[in-house]
Amino acid sequence: MTGKEPAVHNGPTPYRTTPFLVDASVYIFRYYFALPPNWESRSGYPTEAVYGFTNFLLDLLRRRPSHIACAFDESLGSCFRNELYPDYKCSRAFPDEALAFQLAACRAMAEALGIASFASERFEADDILATLTRLLRDCRPVVISRDKDLGQLLDRGAVSLWDFAADRHTDGEGVRARFGVAPRQIADFLALVGDSSDDIPGVPGVGPKTAAALLQHFDSVEALLAHPATVADLAIRGAKGLARKLEEHAEQILLAKRLASLEETVPLGVEPEALRWAAPDLGMAQALADEFGIGGLKSKIERTFAARIEQPAEGA
Repeated sequence: MTGKEPAVHNGPTPYRTTPFLVDASVYIFRYYFALPPNWESRSGYPTEAVYGFTNFLLDLLRRRPSHIACAFDESLGSCFRNELYPDYKCSRAFPDEALAFQLAACRAMAEALGIASFASERFEADDILATLTRLLRDCRPVVISRDKDLGQLLDRGAVSLWDFAADRHTDGEGVRARFGVAPRQIADFLALVGDSSDDIPGVPGVGPKTAAALLQHFDSVEALLAHPATVADLAIRGAKGLARKLEEHAEQILLAKRLASLEETVPLGVEPEALRWAAPDLGMAQALADEFGIGGLKSKIERTFAARIEQPAEGA
């Protein structure tokens, strides 16, 4: 880490020609844990996450993006990464029945609002976002998330990562300021330091500063491992011991990079035009609001749809 503040910009921005790609699970979990259980579906399940997520989506849609899509996670325990490394995300608990209900309800509401929604049992939401970014790279999409792994997408066509709650955008320079590496090196960085949130192991004794220093000299961990003798001569504390340690953990480092790298060829079967914000289904959205016990948002749903009709996205 460099100690510098990330390069960001705050405040309202016009988005009528900009696609939004939403890391849905990040926000669903945020509201699930942050909001009190003041809402309940007709079937008796609490729906605080559905209320928060729907409100969040309506706030996004008020910006009238040109395209919008949500990526949901359904791959816990069944992701291709678990085939490579069985302990991947082993510390994460599966959703209980109440949370599973809210996850499904959030997707149903997103689709009723005209938002293309995707999930996969083999690929994670991050991989779906990477694939959507590739499809829309010429439109320079904004990825709405706080996940550091998605910094990789700033080298693949995304214009920024948007922490929506803080209205804070981070670009490639912001990633470099925060981690000391370029967006394309995020997976290499995580391969060295590890990622406890995903149970990806790091090299013992290699912290963020050391990893950044190494990647300033080598473009990738592959280049690093190809020249272990060079590491011993670097002006890094304990460089000789570090060179031995990297050789000892070479196989683990390469595996960790594979786990941390985003897959951008998920078979979604969709073309860019299908990601335009479609005509929302007002009747369905209203019915779901009643079903999920969040009828208080019905007037906001109507206002958001009216804004869509009166001021359509450019090029729609």
